[in-house]
Amino acid sequence: MIETLFTKIIRREIPARIEYEDDLCLAFHDVAPQAPIHLLVIPKLPLPSLAAAGPNDAPLLGHLVDVARTIATNLNLKQGYRLVINCGIDGGQSVDHLHIHLLGGRSMQWPPG
Repeated sequence: MIETLFTKIIRREIPARIEYEDDLCLAFHDVAPQAPIHLLVIPKLPLPSLAAAGPNDAPLLGHLVDVARTIATNLNLKQGYRLVINCGIDGGQSVDHLHIHLLGGRSMQWPPG
């Protein structure tokens, strides 16, 4: 297993405000939120990035997106929300463990970066 901040959160070595967990993933609140609601949805499988995913990972990726959608519904984000996957250094990925940002609770701007 690749050792990252996120693997330590999965193993409960680092505390996190967990919103959701199942056998495949974990969702927790970001410690440096960029919106009133900012969670990270991560696979428990240590997949380094979206670029490292292959065709066999499609069910897991779909599950992560569905979990993010369910959390957005549960958090009453009726006006909308944004899902972001940063990939690689130029894409702004800061932890080498695939993660989806769920941002909501305010109007999002475009372009984002």
